Amino acid sequence: MFDCSDDVLAYHDEEVNLPESDRSDMRDRRDVNRDRLKKGLKKSNKPAYRQCKSQGSYAMRLMVQSGDKDYDIDDGVYFNKEDLVGANGGEMTALEARKMVRDAVDDGKFKAAPEVRPKCVRVLYDEGYHVDLPVYRRVVEKNAAGKEVVHYELASSEWQRSDARDVTDWFDGECEKLNPDKTAGGQVRRITREIKKYARSRASWKGKILSGFGITKLVTECFGSNADREDKALRDTITAIRDRLNGNLVVKHPVTPNDTITKGSDDARAKLLRDNLSGALKKLEPLDKSDCSRKEALKCWDAVFSTTFFSDRLADDDEAASAHVPAPFSSGLLKSGATTGIGRAAVNKQGGGRYA
Repeated sequence: MFDCSDDVLAYHDEEVNLPESDRSDMRDRRDVNRDRLKKGLKKSNKPAYRQCKSQGSYAMRLMVQSGDKDYDIDDGVYFNKEDLVGANGGEMTALEARKMVRDAVDDGKFKAAPEVRPKCVRVLYDEGYHVDLPVYRRVVEKNAAGKEVVHYELASSEWQRSDARDVTDWFDGECEKLNPDKTAGGQVRRITREIKKYARSRASWKGKILSGFGITKLVTECFGSNADREDKALRDTITAIRDRLNGNLVVKHPVTPNDTITKGSDDARAKLLRDNLSGALKKLEPLDKSDCSRKEALKCWDAVFSTTFFSDRLADDDEAASAHVPAPFSSGLLKSGATTGIGRAAVNKQGGGRYA
């Protein structure tokens, strides 16, 4: 397979991974909302929350860049069950708890008022960001031995046993177990981001393809570790996920027993991911030709991600080579493959090379 490992890593770093400046902006909005919520609850004589905790792709550091800035951050709000008392003195319903949080966080300064969603309260921003506030209650019960045990319940259509913090812990454990390296969060995180980026690379797929959470679970099941070759790790993981979905479209929830991320055995979103991954693998087939050129290889990766990033790197290579090689010899050196860019040693891209 033609070696484009450095190019895939560059694409990840420049076009996939969320810049720290964007993460910082989202973190600032999260913190402002926490302060709004705290003040709003106090003002309306509602119970204070126990804690707020970031969740989802933000907490797992799996967010990817998006042209329309359609980012979201999940910030769970945790209360004590005994504090959530309804208007008539009984137990507050899941809907009442979400409405309470919505009313508390809405200080009248938003252009679009925060919304009560089926599993959270959503705060919208003009820039495209949104902050989701799932609401939880902490339940303390006694087991058969009389010992107190604690679990958490999400305010959904009803109170449902769940805690997204467990998902973050699960993924951190998978990374620790599977990663061949620890660079920039490790290869598991990079490959997950790269496949999520691919799943969002066409506007027509939006809302129709398997969720980022589903992709994350599949990566942990099918991860093709390769400490030396990012491109091979990505291709091997894509292949394994496609094959896995060919056999079974059901994706189980990683921490909630008997729950699934997909809907049934014929899930349309999982099908679309499977079929699109097959399309990506078809586009990468020329990489296996013995006479594959760097130009052709980079075009393959462009086709996968619907970009010109990779081919643009070839132009940068040519410009850099011309600038750093004495003019009388530049043409011959480029033709012979003796240089591949600034500071990079020549690599045999037709097999037997550095990462063959």
